[in-house]
Order: sequence, then C-alpha cells, then structure tokens
Amino acid sequence: MKTYDFIAIGGGSGGFNAARVARGFSDSVAVIDGADELGGLCILRGCMPSKTLIYSAEVLHLAQNAKKFGLDIPSAKVDMPALHQRKVETIKEFSDYRVDSMRSRKYDLYRSYAKFIDRNTIELSDGTRLQGKKFIIATGSTVSVPSIPGLDHKEIWTSDQVLDLDFLPESVIVLGGGVVACELAQFLNRVGSKVTQIQRSSHILKDQAADVSETVEKAFRDEGMDLYTGTSLKRIEKTDTGFKAVFDHEGFEKSVTAQYVVNALGRSPNTANLGLEAAGIELLPNGQIKTDAHQLTTNPDVYAAGDCAGPFEIVHTAVLQGEYAARHAFQKPSSVFGPLNYDHMLDVVFTDPQVARVGLTEKTLKERGIDYIAADYPFDDHGKSILMEAKYGFVRLFGEKPTGRILGAEIVSKDAGELIHALSVAVSNNLTAADLLKTHWYHPTLAEIISYPLEDIIDEL
Repeated sequence: MKTYDFIAIGGGSGGFNAARVARGFSDSVAVIDGADELGGLCILRGCMPSKTLIYSAEVLHLAQNAKKFGLDIPSAKVDMPALHQRKVETIKEFSDYRVDSMRSRKYDLYRSYAKFIDRNTIELSDGTRLQGKKFIIATGSTVSVPSIPGLDHKEIWTSDQVLDLDFLPESVIVLGGGVVACELAQFLNRVGSKVTQIQRSSHILKDQAADVSETVEKAFRDEGMDLYTGTSLKRIEKTDTGFKAVFDHEGFEKSVTAQYVVNALGRSPNTANLGLEAAGIELLPNGQIKTDAHQLTTNPDVYAAGDCAGPFEIVHTAVLQGEYAARHAFQKPSSVFGPLNYDHMLDVVFTDPQVARVGLTEKTLKERGIDYIAADYPFDDHGKSILMEAKYGFVRLFGEKPTGRILGAEIVSKDAGELIHALSVAVSNNLTAADLLKTHWYHPTLAEIISYPLEDIIDEL
C-alpha cells in the first residue's frame, strides 16, 4: 500500500490548489478525482460557463436597447448554437490548462472516488488502498432536491442543463432566489425565454440587505420577468406541454405553467460517501465538515476546504482555504497566506445590476454592538452611470466611530463586482475614509461615486 505525504480528495479549485501548494514542499502528493470530467465545478459547470453566457446576454440586452443610446440597430437576437459553442471553446481553455496541470506528473492522479476506512487510509472505487500523512477533502457540493412533490421528476433541469443549452426554450420556471437562480433567470429572460421566478423568502438574494434585493427585483420586473416572492411551493406537475408549478402566494393558491422547470433551490455538501465516521471526522448540522481556523477537521491529519466545508460557497474562498491548509500541513507559515479572516469576506452576484459586498454587514455591526456610520449615494444621480444608462442601485459604506475605519461596503450597480475591490483593499488593510480620500478618484468614472459617501463619513466624524 502506497503512502503519500499529502492527498487531495477532489480536484476542483480547493483540492487542486492545495495539491499545487503541497507539491512545493513534497514530491509525494496525490490527487483523487473520479468525476467524468476533470476541472471542478467552477470551470466546468459554474463560474466560467455562467459568466461567459451572462456577458453575451448583456451584450444582446444593450443591442436590443440601442435607441436609449441614440443608435439604430434594427434587430438583435440570440444564436443559441453559436452561443453554446463560444461557451464550450472558452471554458475548454481553462479546463485544458487544469487537466494538463493535473496530468503533468507533478502529482499522482487517481481517476476514482475515495472513502476513508480508517483515520489515515482511503479505499478507492477501483479497490486500491492508499495511506496519507495528511489529507484535504475538497469534494464540493451537489444540487439539493427538497422534498416537494414532483420536484424529483427526471426532466426538471438544474444549472447544468441551463449552462449547456444549444436551443432557446420558449418558457421556463426558475425555482429559487439565490445567486444561481437569479443569474440564470435573468440570462434566460435576456436571451428570449419567458421566465417566471418563484422564491420562498420575501426577497430574492435574501442574505443581502433588503434594499439591495429590492433594486435587483425592480430591474428584473422592468425587464419583463414574472417574479413571485414570499411563496410556499406546494408541488410540481408534469403536463402535456411542460410543467405546472403550484404555490401559495399572498394567501391564495396560484399556478404557473412553462415548457421547462429549473431547480435552483440550493446545493448540499458532497460528503455522503466519504466514510467520514471511520476517519473520526464530524459534520456540522448543515452537513458541512466541521473545521477550525486552520481548515483542520476533527481528525488532526485531515483538512477540508470549499463547498463541503463552508462557511461560504465561493471559489476564491475555496482556493485560499486549500492553499492555507497545505501550508499548515507542512508547517510552512506565510505572512500573506494566513488563516482566512471572514470579517473581510467578499462576494459578488453577476446579475445586472451586479451586487457586491465586502466586510461586515449592517446586521453584523448591530449584533456586535459596533458604533458606526452608514453613508450611501445613488447611481441615478451620478454622471458616468447616467450616461451609461446604468441608473439602478447605490454604494453604501460603513465607517467605524470614531476612527473612520472602513468596516464594510455594499454596491448594487453596473460592474459592482469590479468596483468593490477598491473597498476590499480598504477593509483588509484597515484603511480609513480619510486614507481613501487621499486617493485620486478620476472623473468621470463609476468608481468616483465611492468618494461621496467617504466625504459624508468624514463630515459626520
């Protein structure tokens, strides 16, 4: 039985990057991945394909609204086979690079699934047994199928099917109001499907501030989507022409029909078949693997990262967790790659307007009893966003009293995911509003809007 210094179970963003860093410290590194395709969720069925399609849909949306910009574009419509092919070619560049790296002989790659049979031994699906001095579990997540009658019908789509479409569906019901549901619903609507979105909570993007969610909801409805919030989904029925969704809304039972249904009701950590009990690894109540600040599980030789560990299911978080875990495993501390500070967390939703957030939320500030100033400014009163016809949204900053240190920020706007990084630098480096105002904010840019709430914070201090 072969023994490795470091074994990564899962070859996605968390596992691969852990193995890559570990390889810098040892020649004895293995990657275990039994998926049909190598590359991981982000490259194959997540970030890269979805953002490729979303950007194409944005270009189409702008062309279809050309008159707002004084342009005469007689018609613009999607070419789904060409759109699909562009996506395939684009993500192939990323997946080929990842696969080439994994097959580069830097690692021993096992194309199997693994389960623990004791604290330091795994058995692969082909019967091979391996021992590891250190492991990382980075097995990702799978689509959740809540126990709603009819939701398990084999013809109901997940994000996988939407991202692989080479034809335009006439009508689609999107179930859910999280990041994936919202991004896919707007994409489908913009390429020409009739979209109905059904969300259980009172707002889509329920983890965001209410007025952030309301801004995106208004944009969706302005674009012609049928959006129902505050619902209770009762059942999904198969019909001769597609599907019917039956749900309670505002005290009444309602039903909507469409050709297709997308289940975007969340994902669950992929931990069921890993033999974690045999390895002495405990789970949290939500099914994720319990880890400490060093990504260590309750087995001191096993780490976990990414969707299967949380607390955030975000790719850059998985990468950072994996890299840090590998350094910790080999006792190679770094002044840059330390334990993750989740008070500096950054997340982005690629709807239009985009939603971006960094640092502490207003809810968290109140819960912790931190004295702060909140200052915001709307994009519909800002020069660059007005000339871009990008008037949805606002920027909001939270400054600590009495220091003015930037503790958090929210942006809902055109390109919010790009703009937020200026504030991410501020939050992670304990910069104050005064520090940021020493920076030149170029006019006219979208980014200069950040200087307005900065001035308000300083004035109030």
